[in-house]
Formats: sequence, C-alpha cells, structure tokens
Amino acid sequence: MTVHKEGTYFLLSVFVLLSIIVLASYFLLRPTGPWMVLISLVAVLVFVFFLRFFRKPDRPFTPVNNQVVSAADGTVVVVEETTEEEYFHDRRIQISVFMSVWNVHINWFPVSGNVVYYRYHPGDYIVAKYPKSSLKNERNTIVIRREDGTEILVRQIAGFVARKISCYCREGDEVTQGEELGFIKFGSRVDIFLPLNASIKVAPGDKVRGKISILAEI
Repeated sequence: MTVHKEGTYFLLSVFVLLSIIVLASYFLLRPTGPWMVLISLVAVLVFVFFLRFFRKPDRPFTPVNNQVVSAADGTVVVVEETTEEEYFHDRRIQISVFMSVWNVHINWFPVSGNVVYYRYHPGDYIVAKYPKSSLKNERNTIVIRREDGTEILVRQIAGFVARKISCYCREGDEVTQGEELGFIKFGSRVDIFLPLNASIKVAPGDKVRGKISILAEI
C-alpha cells in the first residue's frame, strides 16, 4: 500500500502545519515533558488520520469483459430502475455506492472501452446519501462504450465533506477496466447506470470494493 498522488501536496501542507504547531508549543508555551509528549502524539495521530484518506491499496486485477466491477469502495445505497436524464434519456438500472471518509477514495473504471462522453457539472454539496445529490451536487459524468456497443454511465459525485473530485479521462480516451478513473477527496458517492438487461449481483446495504466486487454481468 502506498500514498496516492492526490494526497502529496495536501499531506505536505498538513505535515508543515503540524510541525509549526508542535515547535510553537515548545518555544512559546514551554510545556513540561508529559505535555510535550501529548502534543506530539496528537500531531502524529492527526497526520495518520489524514494519511489514511490517501492510501492506495495494491489490488492485482485481470479485466473480464462481461462483468461490471465496482468503481469505488463503500456501501451500496441504491439499486433501482430509473430514468437517466443527462445522456441516455431512457430507463436504466442505477447502482450507487456511498464512500465514507473511512473508505479508499480512488475510483476505477468499471468496464473497458472508449470514453464517448465527459461533462463536469458545478453544483452544491448536499450529503451524498440523499438521492437528489446525484443531480444537484458537483459531479463528473463519464460514458464508456464497450466493444459490443453497450454504454455504461459513471457519475462521480461530491458530497458534504468531499469538495474536490478528479477525473483522469476525457472524450476519446481508450480505458481499461480496473484502471484509475479518478479520485474523490474525503469520500462521497459514485453512480453507475446500466442497461435494463444487466444481471445485477448486489443489493442495498452490500459492502463493495473497487475493481474487485462484481456489480453486474452484461
């Protein structure tokens, strides 16, 4: 397990800030031995707390064409038939995975194919568990067309805590299932829209792991 590139500058800033606080405490407050140990320990714990947000697990993976893997770690909060209004304008099966602050925050491509649509939408920061966050929050929408012509829509959604979403692809890119799609800092939500003939393998409440758990077969 390593540290993701998205955390480099943030963690460096946190480290510098905590170091300044510890040094300032020592020179200005002149705390006694036990207090200095406590201040240093709290600083270390805070740094480790943020370090966990940017962990990058080592997950060997072999793409499987007929499977749709989870794009994120987290909990399945929605599995339902709905109308997708932005790109398809028809009925689809929506699977939504909520990422808490404790989950790995990397997003992965659920299928291989060509990126035929990408849009960034500025928006609000409603709690990502709420259904309306899918349309009102800051988000990225990506549509991937597989070799057989099937199109899968992936939507990265910012949340109440998550205020920055990163997407590493653009229209025209060829992507591979299991490669990094992007990153959502401090958790949030990922929606996936599948054709109605998809065989769904998860249910609300299931815990899933990105690029390991199978959401559906097509």
